[in-house]
Amino acid sequence: MRDFRIKTLSKTTAVLSLCLAAVLCAAGCVTAPARRATAVPSAGLNTPEGLAAYLLDEPSVLGADVWDNPYGPGLVISTRNYRLYTTHLEPLVLRQIPSFLESAFLAYQSQLPRPLQNTEPFIVYLFGTREQWEAYTRDTAGADAQVYLKIEAGAYVANTVCVAYDIGRRQTLSILGHEGWHQFNQRLFVYRLPSWLDEGVATLFETCRFERGQFVFDPASNLIRLGSLKHTLQTGRMIPLDQLLLLNPGQVLNGYNGDPDGATAYYAQVYALVRFLREDRHGLRLRHHHAMLLGAAHGNWPLDAALLNVAADRRVALTVGWNMRTSRELFDHYFEEDLRSLNVEYLAFCQKITYPVRLIPR
Repeated sequence: MRDFRIKTLSKTTAVLSLCLAAVLCAAGCVTAPARRATAVPSAGLNTPEGLAAYLLDEPSVLGADVWDNPYGPGLVISTRNYRLYTTHLEPLVLRQIPSFLESAFLAYQSQLPRPLQNTEPFIVYLFGTREQWEAYTRDTAGADAQVYLKIEAGAYVANTVCVAYDIGRRQTLSILGHEGWHQFNQRLFVYRLPSWLDEGVATLFETCRFERGQFVFDPASNLIRLGSLKHTLQTGRMIPLDQLLLLNPGQVLNGYNGDPDGATAYYAQVYALVRFLREDRHGLRLRHHHAMLLGAAHGNWPLDAALLNVAADRRVALTVGWNMRTSRELFDHYFEEDLRSLNVEYLAFCQKITYPVRLIPR
């Protein structure tokens, strides 16, 4: 992969700090708080007991307690919509993660015209080290463990449970935001999403900023994706829309059409595609985008029964063929536009959003 630095010409796009929008939403669940720890004056912040007491004044924390587990000293923290099991015991991070998760949940809800009802907490594991993460994965993932262990740095979602480990504050929040979207739609949507849509929406939650005491998601400041997109445009390796819709991450993992940066280009382009459908021409296509997601959430896509059976049954393996057919049929139904003409508009949008970004080769 080509190594480059990213420089932005716009002060507003220079913000790289991670955050999320803290907005109010009526939907959600109220979970029973974990047993509240009793403050132990001598415990301090160097013990799980002391940290549990320390967290109880956080507005988003309903309960915090010691987590007895074989991987290391830990805590279980309950919020309105999440239960977090963690061995990552850095105090500042622990104060931020509960609020981050709750803000992420509300931001995921904002992708839909109407919020979805959540009745039980999402489960998240955040380990302090990769060794702990690997041990947990081997203990719980069964035959899939070897696949997850190939992840170089990041997280995965299995059976609606998100499993991550600390890779630095910014990167950890970024991966939790991304994987959290997969967890959200796996649990609350009737149908699974085609790859371009699932991955494209997930990239919207990779960057955020902290502003006036709130976390605010800011997809337009995702300089990693914008830099990759700019590089792909400059090298003339953009994947046409009629092909992009049919691909999945596994097909581009080792490159695409001779491009060693194929996976990077794929994620950058689905990021741009979702933004294009939401933002171009003042949101001209936003209602169609909403309708497609709402159809997945409520289970009323206009597809044939064979495709819908796979969409609804996550025990069935997702195939390349299902992804290709579903992606194209859904896009044609909801947007009803000629892909060649739309590709011209999409490329113009990509040029526009990458204009402030300057790549500086090393």
